[in-house]
Amino acid sequence: MKRVFGKKKSAGPPAPSLSDASDTVGKRVEHMDVKIAALDKELTGYKQKLSTTKNPSAKKTIQKRAIEVLKRKRMYEQQRDMLMGQQFNMDQAAFGMDSAKATVESVAAMKAANTELKKHMKTNLNVDDVDDLADDLAEMMEEMNEINEALGRNFATPEDVTEAELEAELDLLEDEFEDLDGAEDAAPSYLQEAALPENPTAPLQTASSATPAGL
Repeated sequence: MKRVFGKKKSAGPPAPSLSDASDTVGKRVEHMDVKIAALDKELTGYKQKLSTTKNPSAKKTIQKRAIEVLKRKRMYEQQRDMLMGQQFNMDQAAFGMDSAKATVESVAAMKAANTELKKHMKTNLNVDDVDDLADDLAEMMEEMNEINEALGRNFATPEDVTEAELEAELDLLEDEFEDLDGAEDAAPSYLQEAALPENPTAPLQTASSATPAGL
């Protein structure tokens, strides 16, 4: 039976995550950078030799070796650039997946909050109750204003006194003040001249007439 239908393939290892794959590619890029740096160092040595070598054949040999090193360097640079492009694409895909997960979690949280809010609205909140509460508060504030007005009332002034009566009383007070001011301006009684008759009515007495009788 196994020969006819074939053997069932066993499940292989799980696929690596994008983060793990990106890290692996990143390590390969670092390895390429090490190789490129070594080739740069080797090229620098060849340049120094070319500047000091006078023999044409030896100089040609050095140039050939330098060209081979330069070719390998270009090849490694191309591989490194390709790996960096792969790593960039994987990072972009990982970022998209993380954004999608965050969006799904946000939507789920908003749905849960909406359900909870509706539940509280149905069980704990009632629009009519809120309106009644607002009306009660308005009535209480109106009553408090009336109480404050009553406490701030001037009890010394009768309520039945009109403004015309108050103005008339004020005019009388002003007349009294004017009379008092005129009395204060008059001279005192002891400084005033006594009233005398204009012409004397009796004769003047002499010394002889003023002597008592019998003397």
